[in-house]
Amino acid sequence: MSLDTQSKRQNTKRQKELASGGALGDAFYPAYQRLFDEEGEFVNSVEDKLAQARMADNVEMFLARALAVGIIAGVALWLVGSLLGFIAVSLFFAGSGAPTFIGITIQNETLLTIIDTLKLPFIILVTGVVFGAIGFGVGFGSLVSIPYFRASAREREINILLSDAISFMYALSVGGLNQLEILEAMGEAEDTYGEVAQEFKSIVLETEYFDTDYRTAVRNQAIQTPSGELSQFLTDMLSIINSGGDMTSFLEDQKEKHMRTTKQEQEKMLETLELFGEMYMTLSLFPLLLIIILVIMTMMGNAQQMLIYGTVYGLIPLTGIAFLVLVSTVTQDAIGDGYLRPNSDEEDVVVDEGIAVFNLGLIESYTGTYSVFDRIKGREGTYELVQILKKPHLFFRDHPMLVLGLTIPLSVLALVVSIVAGEAPLSISGMEANPVSGTFFWVYVPMYINFIPLAVFYEWNQRSRKAIIGNLSENLRKLASANDTGMTLLESIKVVSETSAGKLSDEFETMHAKVNYGTSLKDALREFNNKYHVPRMARTVKLIAEAQEASSQIQDVLSTAAQAAENQDDIDRSRKSRTRMQTVIIIMTYLTLLGVMALLKTQFLDVMSGLTQQASGAGGSGAGGGQFGGAIDTNALSMLFFHAVTLQALLSSFIAGYIREVKLLAGVKFAVILSTIALVVWMAVG
Repeated sequence: MSLDTQSKRQNTKRQKELASGGALGDAFYPAYQRLFDEEGEFVNSVEDKLAQARMADNVEMFLARALAVGIIAGVALWLVGSLLGFIAVSLFFAGSGAPTFIGITIQNETLLTIIDTLKLPFIILVTGVVFGAIGFGVGFGSLVSIPYFRASAREREINILLSDAISFMYALSVGGLNQLEILEAMGEAEDTYGEVAQEFKSIVLETEYFDTDYRTAVRNQAIQTPSGELSQFLTDMLSIINSGGDMTSFLEDQKEKHMRTTKQEQEKMLETLELFGEMYMTLSLFPLLLIIILVIMTMMGNAQQMLIYGTVYGLIPLTGIAFLVLVSTVTQDAIGDGYLRPNSDEEDVVVDEGIAVFNLGLIESYTGTYSVFDRIKGREGTYELVQILKKPHLFFRDHPMLVLGLTIPLSVLALVVSIVAGEAPLSISGMEANPVSGTFFWVYVPMYINFIPLAVFYEWNQRSRKAIIGNLSENLRKLASANDTGMTLLESIKVVSETSAGKLSDEFETMHAKVNYGTSLKDALREFNNKYHVPRMARTVKLIAEAQEASSQIQDVLSTAAQAAENQDDIDRSRKSRTRMQTVIIIMTYLTLLGVMALLKTQFLDVMSGLTQQASGAGGSGAGGGQFGGAIDTNALSMLFFHAVTLQALLSSFIAGYIREVKLLAGVKFAVILSTIALVVWMAVG
C-alpha cells in the first residue's frame, strides 16, 4: 500500500470521526459556555495538550463533546444506581424491626414512620447521585485525559530519540548542509526519528504555508513541543541562529551532552528496576503466605475453600499482571519498526517490508490498470509462496510470531484428541482426582506445542540480528579510518569487507557487488537495513545514507555514527549486566516458592491426611479418606498448589523476559523451562 493511499484512508477515517463527534459538540456547546471560562487555566491546559498531542480538535468543541459523553454516561449510571437503590430497599430494608443508628435503637413510633416513609426515596436518591457522579467523572475524565496521555507518549518518544536525532543533524551539518536544509532533512526522516521528525516537520510546514520566517517557527515549536529537552535544544539552537554562531560546533556539543544524558537516564531506569526486583520478591511470596494461612484456617473451620480458589486463580494472576504493567511504565522499548522508506522525491523506490507474499512491491502500484499486471502479480505471489514452502525455517526465523498460525491449530487438535481419549478431564472432580495428568493435557501440551517453536524461532531471530549489530561500531570505525585516507565510501566498504570477518562484512561485500551492478549506494544501504530492520541500526544507516549524498569524504560522519553505536553498546552492556541480577532474583524467588509448596504438600497435607485416616480407622468415625479435619479435600489442595506454581512459573517467566529485553517474547524460553521444573517436581510429590 502506498503512502498516499494510507494518508487518504486516514483522512477519510478522521473526517468520519469528526462528523460523528461534531453533532454532540454542537448540542452541548451552550453547556460548555456556561460551565467553563474560555480564558481559564483548565481550558488553556487542555488546549496546550491538544496541540502537543497533535490532535486536530478545537478546544471548545472537544470539551463540549467531553461534557456530552460525561452527561450521557452520568444519566445512564444514575438510572442504574436508582434501580439498584430500589432493589436494595426492597430486599434488605423491608423488615419491620426497630432500626439502629450508631448503636442507638430507635423506638419512637413517629420517627419510625418518618424513616419508613423516607427510606425508599432517600436511598434511591443517594445511590442515583453517587452512580451518576461516577458515570460523569468516568465519561468526562476519560475523554479529557486522551490528549494528556498522547502528549506524554510523544514526550517519551522524543526524549528517547533526541540524542540520535542530534547526531543525524550534526552529520548533515558536517556534510555541508545549511540550517534550512538540515531542518527539511530532519522533517523528512519520519521513518527513523518518529515524533522528533514530526516536530521539525511542523517548523518546515509553518515556514512554507504560513509565510513565517524559520526563526519564528523554531521559537513557536520550542513553546509547543511536549518535550522539555527538545524545547531547550530548540531554544539554544535559536540563539545560535540569531547570533550567527557555528552550527556544526553547536550540534557537536549538543550531541555529546545528550549522549551523556541518555546514559544517566539509563542508570536511573536500572536503579528503579532493581527496586522493582526486590519488590517482586515480596509480592510473589504474598499469595503463598495467604494460601498457607487459609489452609490452616480452613482446617480449623474458620475459612472457606473458595478463598483459596480466589487466591490461586485470581490473586496470583492479578499480582503478576499488575507488576508487569508497573515495569512497562519504567522500561524504554525500541522506537520504530526499523524500516527505511523513500523520501517524497523518490516515488519510484519501493521498500520491501513485512511479509513478501502480502507485499509484492512495485507491481502493487500497477495492479488493476491492465490484465498483464494482474497476471504478473499472481505469478509473483506464487513465486513468493513457493520460496516460503522451500525454506519455511528461514521464513519463521524472520517472522517468529507467524509460527503460531501452525501451532495453535495443532494444539487445539491435540487437546481435542486428549478429551476424546479421556486423558483431559472435563470436570473439576476429574481434575482433582489426577491433577498432574489433567493439567498436563489441558495446559502443558498446548504450551509445549506453541511455546517451544516460538522460543526457538524468536531466539534465532534475535541472534541473527545481534550478529549484525554486534560489530557495528568496530566496523564503522574501520570505515571512518579508510575514508580518512582518501577512499570513497564505496571503496571503504570494499576494504572493510575484505579485512573483517562476520555477518556484517558479508553484507558489506553484497552491498559493494550491488553498487557495481548498477544499484545506487543509498538504495543498497536501504536494502541492507530493511533486511534486518533493527531500529538502532536504521538510525545509523540513515545517517550515513544521507551524508554520503553530499560528499564522499564523510569520515567525521562515520566517526559520529561509530560513537553513537558505541554509546548504545555501552548502554546495552550495562543494561544486560544489571538486569541479569534481577532475572536471577525472579527465578530464584520462584524456585523458593516451588520448594515451599512442594514441602507443604508432602510434609503437611500428606501427613495430616495419613493421621486423619488412622484416627478414622481406629475410632470408626471422622473424616473420609481424602479429607482431614472434616473440612478440606487434600486432592483438591494438591491441584490448587500445582496450578498455583504453574501460574507463578508463567508469570515470573514473562516478567523476567520483559525486564531482560523489554519484550514479552523473551520470556517464552523461561516459561518452558520453569513450568517444566514445576511439572517434574509435582510428578515426584503429587
